Amino acid sequence: MALPVVAIVGRPNVGKSALFNRILGERRAIVDPMAGLTRDRLYAESEWRGRKFVIVDTAGLVLGKDRDEIPAQRELRRRMEEQSRLAIEEADLVLFVLDVREGLTAVDRDIAELLRKSRTPVLVVANKADGRGREVLASEFYELGIGDPWVISALHGTGSGDLLDAVVEKLPPPKPEVVDDKLAGRVAILGRPNVGKSSLVNALIGDARSLVTAVPGTTRDPVDTTVTFQGKRVLLVDTAGIRRPGLTRGVEQYSLLRGLRAMERADIGIVVIDAKDGLTAQDAHIAGYVVEAGRGLVLVLNKWDLLTPEEKEEKVWRRKVKEALSFAPWAPISYVSAKTGQRVAQPLEVALKVVEERRRRVSTPELNRWLRTILGKREPPTRKGKRLKVLYATQAEATTPTFVFFVNDPELVHFSYRRYLDSQLRQAFGFGGTPIRLVFRKRGEET
Repeated sequence: MALPVVAIVGRPNVGKSALFNRILGERRAIVDPMAGLTRDRLYAESEWRGRKFVIVDTAGLVLGKDRDEIPAQRELRRRMEEQSRLAIEEADLVLFVLDVREGLTAVDRDIAELLRKSRTPVLVVANKADGRGREVLASEFYELGIGDPWVISALHGTGSGDLLDAVVEKLPPPKPEVVDDKLAGRVAILGRPNVGKSSLVNALIGDARSLVTAVPGTTRDPVDTTVTFQGKRVLLVDTAGIRRPGLTRGVEQYSLLRGLRAMERADIGIVVIDAKDGLTAQDAHIAGYVVEAGRGLVLVLNKWDLLTPEEKEEKVWRRKVKEALSFAPWAPISYVSAKTGQRVAQPLEVALKVVEERRRRVSTPELNRWLRTILGKREPPTRKGKRLKVLYATQAEATTPTFVFFVNDPELVHFSYRRYLDSQLRQAFGFGGTPIRLVFRKRGEET
């Protein structure tokens, strides 16, 4: 089921990242008094009162021209603003954050006008109401004409619960997922702009030879495309570059956020990386989101034809990827050139194998025979003089491979032992290309 998206927007330094962290309950975004610190959108899954949604932190909107800006600064500001505009257009709800200490500014009015023109519902958030009397100051925000302000302090949490109640009420109702048992898999192709997503998708469609159907997805204007690939029906979910022959769409029209929404409805995320640029922090962010969502992950190093023979040392690339994506050492890598057609079918072949791995089931007797073997190899750790006892395990019914371990005390499970169990599970049963979720419960918590 695709999760609704909530975007946090506003001018620089009004506390957008602080609100992002408050909603998540952790310091995911960097908070600093220096304006404009958040340049790329940050995104994460959150939950309130049983309703899950994706929260997006955006760069500050300025919407004006500074005569003193050098061309490089102007271009950076333009790109940051474009990212925020895309977030507004793709979101199901916008949290418009203002600073009660500074009051209403000309930039705030410009952003409000932009929001009025959009189709997206808005909640006005009057932030930094840390002391007495600040709620009165928020009254001037009524003149924006886009709703009553919700007075909060993102830093201290004041009013955040009431705001989240309003967020959940404003979200569109959940849409049930359409299940097609005849599909071999649902694949989303993700990546930064200009890494070759469109070229890869079009090459895959050309290689498949048969465009079967084009049906609406759940975002505002996507098209999900079903292709027959090596005799199997595969759904390419709302991905960049999918188009009818004869139509063109620029890569810049592709929104990363739209891709992330598509990934929520997919089994696998194929993350395309520009081999010439190397692995960037944004590439790692995108791959991390795929893993956090519990989807399979396939990495594609595109533009392989542009590298020199010396730059094509695959051992070096594997080491770089392992270092940058330490959270997903199990992710397979394909080296392709969408432009020349070199190995373009391989990522989809690998993705379908990953789908099969995700559907793998391990019986409880087989799993516990394995468990007894590894417990004999390595004794569970102790903590504060108390030893962890792993009693038995079972695989839960879940889309993402999930294993439940019943133990004497879940707090005794160290992250290193969790990592050990993960690696041993993979060695014994496979599950290549997909995250594994390990759940530890105290004996007697079967229900």
